[in-house]
Amino acid sequence: MRLSDARPVRREGVGKVLKSNSPAPYPTEWLADLLRHGLLKASFLPPAPIRELRDLSRHRRTLVRQRADEANRLQKVLETANIKLASVATNVLGASGRAMLEAVLGGEQDAETLADLARGRLRAKLPQLRRALEGRVQPHQRFLIGQILAHIDYLETALAHVQQEIDERWRPLEEAVTLLQSLPIMGDVAAATILAEIGTDMSRFPSAKHLASWAGICPGNKQSGGKRLSGKTAKGNPYLRQALCELAWAAAHTKNNYLAAQYHRLARRRGKYRAILAVAHSILVIIYHVLKSKTPYRELGADYFEQLDTARLQRRAVQQLEHLGFTVALTPKEGAYAPGPAV
Repeated sequence: MRLSDARPVRREGVGKVLKSNSPAPYPTEWLADLLRHGLLKASFLPPAPIRELRDLSRHRRTLVRQRADEANRLQKVLETANIKLASVATNVLGASGRAMLEAVLGGEQDAETLADLARGRLRAKLPQLRRALEGRVQPHQRFLIGQILAHIDYLETALAHVQQEIDERWRPLEEAVTLLQSLPIMGDVAAATILAEIGTDMSRFPSAKHLASWAGICPGNKQSGGKRLSGKTAKGNPYLRQALCELAWAAAHTKNNYLAAQYHRLARRRGKYRAILAVAHSILVIIYHVLKSKTPYRELGADYFEQLDTARLQRRAVQQLEHLGFTVALTPKEGAYAPGPAV
């Protein structure tokens, strides 16, 4: 036997020494060994009502995705028939669009007759509608349109039933939902989705940083030899991550609030996608503290970052004016904010 074969090898995390020539344990045996030595922490497992709400919420998201896929298939069939309804109508599946599609299924081909089915504000676009509806729908395309519309109707009915079940199950969580809705961008569906993923008991997470790491919306920490190799985010919880990013996009399209100011401040330097992820991280931190303290969200204001560092803001404004050829002398106004430290 060689000397290297008899050399003991210490398994990291287990206080015992195994011979290197002993057979390696199976993964389940290794995990059981770690658990026996108390080296494994229990994973986050929400209570049964939250798990049931989570299953319903994820199923609802699947139905929404399927409905979107069917709408895209419908658009593709219409495009192959040279019908450009989506270029004029905002919603092809709206009241006007459905009326036109039903007429097409009935065999109507005249563009003027189809355009006359428009309702509301869409009637102001009748000339554009007539040109967009000048197509030729073949029998097989008419069959496909009928199948797609029938499937969309089925999905909308299923969505209504699932949403009704979700509404009944999150009534005991009404207090937490009300707290989350103190955020100006939070709706019923988003609040139910987030609570279904993280629950209401924030004591399961030692801090907001732990929750952000579990959700996978914080920077990665891959290092080797003291050198940072990558800051890519982990996978985390994809359902929670998607819901938070959707809220971040909604916040980016609002005005006069802290989250919108944070997005625009970061998007200029780091790009819009990194800014969205940073805003999603901030939203999750806010949710953590709102649920833990059971206090509503308090808006910081769109000028929050300017108040943090007024000195840098003053220098930048002066430099811009001097670049344009002006001589600037600053006189503090009574009651104004004092310059903060530069960062």
